[in-house]
Amino acid sequence: MTPRPPAAPGLEALRTPLLVLALVAVLVLLCWPSFVGRIQYARTREELAAIRDAAAGAELAPVGKLFTSLARLVGPAVVNVTGSRPVHLVADEVGALWGPRTQLAEDESSASGVIVEADGVVITNYHVVAQATAIEVRLADGRRFDAELVGADPATDLAVLRIEAEGLPTAAWGDSDRLEVGEMVWAIGNPFGLDRTLTYGIISATGRRGVLDDPRQEFLQTDAAVNRGSSGGPLVNVHAEIVGINTAIVGADFQGIAFAIPGNTARNVCRAILDGGPVERGFLGVQLNDPADDEQGGALVVAVDEQSPAAAAGIRRGDVILVFDGKPVADKRTLFLLAARAPVGTAVPVQLVRDGQRVRIDVPIGRRPAEKPR
Repeated sequence: MTPRPPAAPGLEALRTPLLVLALVAVLVLLCWPSFVGRIQYARTREELAAIRDAAAGAELAPVGKLFTSLARLVGPAVVNVTGSRPVHLVADEVGALWGPRTQLAEDESSASGVIVEADGVVITNYHVVAQATAIEVRLADGRRFDAELVGADPATDLAVLRIEAEGLPTAAWGDSDRLEVGEMVWAIGNPFGLDRTLTYGIISATGRRGVLDDPRQEFLQTDAAVNRGSSGGPLVNVHAEIVGINTAIVGADFQGIAFAIPGNTARNVCRAILDGGPVERGFLGVQLNDPADDEQGGALVVAVDEQSPAAAAGIRRGDVILVFDGKPVADKRTLFLLAARAPVGTAVPVQLVRDGQRVRIDVPIGRRPAEKPR
């Protein structure tokens, strides 16, 4: 039997360290995920601690205080408005077969309003009190008052009420013309009877037209939650100033798209009503359509009233009005709105296209006949 050759010098001495290294490698592989997880967890805890410290500090605290300050400043000026209307109901189906037997009942609509003058002036949406035989206003402190309808402007869906009270909390007016898309706003109202609900959002768009199929109406669009019952409540800016009156939503429920009457429009309508006169709007006396050339834009004149300011200025059927008082006319809705806003009695420069030629004329602005509340 051939004897085994002797082991190479040093191999026996290396075997034990190699086994130890292999064992260490196995242990490292087994423990490494747990070790990494502990490191990540420690880092996460440090980040959360830093965020918690920042939230507790002065950097974020004013933001939270802003919300509570707005609620305290504007909330007391927000009221609940209820309009009552008589309705006739058929007594029963069998009785109806023998003749028109009806019974008298009352239908109520409840929404919101905001006090704008300390002696009891409240502004709300007109549709809330339209055809109401009785109007009640409930204040934030629980007091109830019978309200008088001072006046209304159906074209903008605004109404002004007055209650017999003094020293009431009020909300100040802001400048809605300075609003920009993305600006923070808050809506306050009584949705579903939940008094003085504060919701938050941004201005999603300005100058929205055609929302309610009336070219005289222009809205602010917001994603602040506005629901049934919020109509007539204020939309306020970071200074707790009224920049809009909430009036409409898209669909039956809140979908992130709501509309408010611009505050400047509401303020002007309110002042005109309180001054005792109708809300004046400019009048041209033309019937308009959109031109066939979409790229050109403008408003096509399809008819002119013979006794109108437009006829006196020389505007003719077939003219396409492109610029009104220095503002481009995108379509007939734009011209209708610009004309309605023009001061009555002034002369406005108009640029139009007639038979392929550019023409500039000055058009006197007449007074649109007052629209009677329905």
